[in-house]
Formats: sequence, structure tokens, C-alpha cells
Amino acid sequence: MGNRKNVLDRWYGDNRRSPNAEARKPRAPFRGTPQFDFEQLYIPPFTHRRSADEDGNIVYRPVGERNLAPTGVAVMDDWLRHLAEGRADLAAFCARYNARTSDLDSLVFLLTGMSNLEFRTRWQLRTADALLRYTGMSVEDIARRSGMGTRNNMYFIYEREFNLSPTERRRQLREKGDVGRFAIK
Repeated sequence: MGNRKNVLDRWYGDNRRSPNAEARKPRAPFRGTPQFDFEQLYIPPFTHRRSADEDGNIVYRPVGERNLAPTGVAVMDDWLRHLAEGRADLAAFCARYNARTSDLDSLVFLLTGMSNLEFRTRWQLRTADALLRYTGMSVEDIARRSGMGTRNNMYFIYEREFNLSPTERRRQLREKGDVGRFAIK
């Protein structure tokens, strides 16, 4: 664990080198009742599910209707679709609306009760976990498809959240018959 801990501390530890480190404080919890919980908003990455036809051949059928507009709020639903496509660049998304990133942060906070960073990280982890479990995709491809960007980013996120590498997490999640159960087409 020696070097792993040093690297994690350097990347995610209590880094006080920044002059504004003291000024940054966690956001206070939401005081109201969130209109949506994460499960209502999450759009799984898979479009098809493995099944057998009448002759016993393996075929992939559409998973059914996916609700791509669960909130009814155009900008929020667009953000959810953006995340579902593995695109997590907040600034690029906001530029399409001529909005500030803080505007989207506020919208996500008011609708879900969690910060946009927490929401986006949870989305990326959920997507990456599904891809690790049900596909044979490489960690690099999963990092890109989940919105984490690079294999290194994914590694550090998984170390921070689970104290496991993505490969160790794959072994933890995967059950017999999982690989190929779902597909993205």
C-alpha cells in the first residue's frame, strides 16, 4: 500500500498548497426535499439485452424504452443525456446554452439535493461499474465511455471511492454469465 497511498495523498489528500484551500468549504446540505433522486434520473449505458430466440440462438433485443427526459426540464434532461453519452465536460455543455457552470451546478443541486460534482461522479461510477461488470471493454475504453476520460483518472477515482483498482473492482462485481448480458449498439 506504500506508494499507492503516497500517490493518492498527493492527488486527493488534504492538499493545502493552494492559497484558497482554506476558503474552499463543502457545500451545506440541501434543506428542502429533492424533486428527484439519482435512481430516477440515471440512464444506463446499455441499449440491448441478451436473450435467446425460439431456436435457442443468442440474440440481442432492445432493452425497451429508455426515458431520456426524466425531469421534463430541458436543460437538465440535456445534461443527463450528455452524461449518458460519456461526455462529462461541464464547460463545453454550458457553453451551448451561454450559461455559467455555476448555473448548472445550482440547477442540479436544487433538483437532486446533491452537488453537480457529486452527481456527475456518482453517474460516472455507476456507468463504469456496469461496463466493468457486463462487458469485456478495456479499462481505457470504459474510462472514456463513462466520462472519466483516461485510465489514470479512472484508477485514482476508484482508489479514492473504493480503495480498489478498476480491475480489482471488476473482479468484485462480476458474476458468472455477466459478460455479454447487455450491449451498447
